[in-house]
Amino acid sequence: MIITDRIINILRQGKPQEQIKIQGWVRTKRELKDFAFIEINDGSSLANLQVILNQDLPNYEGIIKRLNTGSSLTVEGILVESPAKGQKVELNANFIEIFGDCDPETYPLQKKRHSFEFLRTIGHLRGRTNTIGAVMRVRNACANAVHQFFQNKGFLWVHTPIIAASDCEGAGELFTVTNLNLEEISANKTGKIDYTNDFFGRQAYLTVSGQLEAEIMSMAFQNVYTFGPTFRAENSNTSRHLAEFWMVEPEMAFCDIEGDQNLAEEFLKYVFKYVLDNCPEDLEFFQQRINKTVLDNAENIINNEFARITYTEAISLLEKSDQKFEYNVEWGIDLQSEHERYLAEKLFKKPVIVTNYPKDIKAFYMRLNDDQKTVAAMDILAPNIGEIIGGSQREERLDILELRIAELNINPENLWWYLDLRRYGTVPHAGFGLGFERLVQFMTGMENIRDVIPFPRTPMNVEF
Repeated sequence: MIITDRIINILRQGKPQEQIKIQGWVRTKRELKDFAFIEINDGSSLANLQVILNQDLPNYEGIIKRLNTGSSLTVEGILVESPAKGQKVELNANFIEIFGDCDPETYPLQKKRHSFEFLRTIGHLRGRTNTIGAVMRVRNACANAVHQFFQNKGFLWVHTPIIAASDCEGAGELFTVTNLNLEEISANKTGKIDYTNDFFGRQAYLTVSGQLEAEIMSMAFQNVYTFGPTFRAENSNTSRHLAEFWMVEPEMAFCDIEGDQNLAEEFLKYVFKYVLDNCPEDLEFFQQRINKTVLDNAENIINNEFARITYTEAISLLEKSDQKFEYNVEWGIDLQSEHERYLAEKLFKKPVIVTNYPKDIKAFYMRLNDDQKTVAAMDILAPNIGEIIGGSQREERLDILELRIAELNINPENLWWYLDLRRYGTVPHAGFGLGFERLVQFMTGMENIRDVIPFPRTPMNVEF
């Protein structure tokens, strides 16, 4: 029996005279007088495998007529040395089975360059293009690297809930989850909704973060991480925002802000090195076709020790610069992307970790510093993208946490269990969050975040 192999393995390890079987989709067809060439792609590799069809192939004419770009098939044959430049082997076919025909007149993916805007309208087919195929392989490698990094360090992967009753970030941009009859609610002129009759007996939402639940688990298992979907009902149509996206969120007990920074830096270096080692052809493609800084960015992350400064120092550096910023710089502002990128790209020319932000622009759970004005927060800023990781040491002191909750007018009854963690065996702990799509976008150089997730969810778009 001939074992089916993936094209990436054949291109890397295949030897002449080996008998193989491949399955995939036709990318191109070229007919000559006595034979034809087709190129097959199975999604495993950026490169196609060239297949030679000779006239002695059974039903040669019928097969040639049916084979068009997009057709799916199985090919069996013998590998031979390729005289063509850039490939070592090609497949001399002795058997072909066509599974699915493809009408060349209506198939949307013609042999030309399509815009990414157009490809989003055919999300069910865009994975067959070179760029989106390369993105998805890099995305897969990133995900694998995330798990390997944390598993090798003994972290427990915890599955935090998709449906939650609290807003971790306090932003208020939440999707409500309900089982109530919306037609009845619409007809109710009072405008009041009684959530006690809803499925959960209270208002529930799609989660914006798994952090608070990860804190729970870290209080029993020490080092944990989440990796799953999160949601923001932010009505924003930009190249940086999605309504549904994936987050990586480690949480470490017995850890302070310095340990948090150290882990985050080590984590980024590991992921970039892993992808560089495992997807070299795909990254080279992005370097040549999408963004000429892709490989430099990866090397910058891997080979440099990250700069570390405080927020106060960052503001001072920005104020002293001769750069013209759209947003004014003064102590107390939330750094904008232009500020972050100036620090990472122009000033330090490498990743920068900024710590100790003003408490008034950060979440209630971040540990209050001794100056009573700042919290033990940290952001990692990277060249060409700005913030890529945000984290903090969490507030482990019950009395101070209660004060912060009161200051921000948060109902403590909704966080009784979170406060309990400080009553029963509290410990210093810290963690960070990484937007997975932002990581893939940065790594590939893609301009729009909608092109680094298989099925983007954005305002007025829930297709596919």
